Amino acid sequence: MSWLQRLRIDKFLLVLICVVALASFFPCRGIARAIFENLTTAAIALLFFMHGAKLSREAILGGVGHWKLHVVVFLSTFALFPLLGLAMKVFVPTLLSNSVYMGFLYLCALPATVQSAIAFTSVAGGNVAAAICSASASSILGVFLSPVLVGLLMHTQEGAAGGHDTLHAIGSIILQLMVPFIIGHLSRPLIGGCVARHKTLVNITDRPSILLVVYVAFSAAVVEGIWQQITGWTLVAILVFSLVLLALVLIANTYVARWMGFDTPDEITIVFCGSKKSLANGIPMANVLFPAAMVGTLVLPLMIFHQVQLMVCAVLAQRYARK
Repeated sequence: MSWLQRLRIDKFLLVLICVVALASFFPCRGIARAIFENLTTAAIALLFFMHGAKLSREAILGGVGHWKLHVVVFLSTFALFPLLGLAMKVFVPTLLSNSVYMGFLYLCALPATVQSAIAFTSVAGGNVAAAICSASASSILGVFLSPVLVGLLMHTQEGAAGGHDTLHAIGSIILQLMVPFIIGHLSRPLIGGCVARHKTLVNITDRPSILLVVYVAFSAAVVEGIWQQITGWTLVAILVFSLVLLALVLIANTYVARWMGFDTPDEITIVFCGSKKSLANGIPMANVLFPAAMVGTLVLPLMIFHQVQLMVCAVLAQRYARK
């Protein structure tokens, strides 16, 4: 076992850090920036096309019957998280800068991640069919709900999001993300067999897309002086608040599941599906919703929270499995 596995550090996070470092020293400018932005748009469209092509209607229908479970997961994702995000306002500006706080609000508005939620549910011995249904539905609904939540959360904050236009944001999301997703899903009869045969290759299509978005976003942020705004203390504060945020959600989901009388497999599904936030959806969505110069700062909490949720949930899934 490598030291990365022992520490449960996601290797992709290390690649992300390298991309941030590359953008910090060699940001793209001028014509190069325009080229990279066009490549990013195409890569995001491909990413959501492949998400649509991978989505099996049969797998989703297999877990639809657990409607109470899905309601709990959706309330955790789209109500509990935003409320906790708003509660963080009391720490601004003493412990959190306004820009980092906006990043946490954005994080709290995002849908759940699909792959890791299902993977951890499976490892822990949870209800995998219900996890597939909940995580997939969250990802789809998030395309519409997240821009609305971003508009509501950030509109109430002083100096937020530069006049965020919710209707325009939803239109942009539908055009750049949802349309490729629908086309991909409708193409399943034609390409479903190829997708099934090359799952590993298909599953890594999201990573180059995310890396491109991060490079372009941080390039713009570096030009705007992000590293004059983000200090070592800021990174520590983001880590601590990410841990606290995740702990509160995990505890709340566990107690709600037990209070409502769910069995252990369903409790596991609620715990893991209701506590995730999607890096794969969040970074491309930020690229659509916000000016390029804002994206770098806004996605920092998401990038750190992503690693925190992987490490904590890996340990928690093993504990469930041993029981």
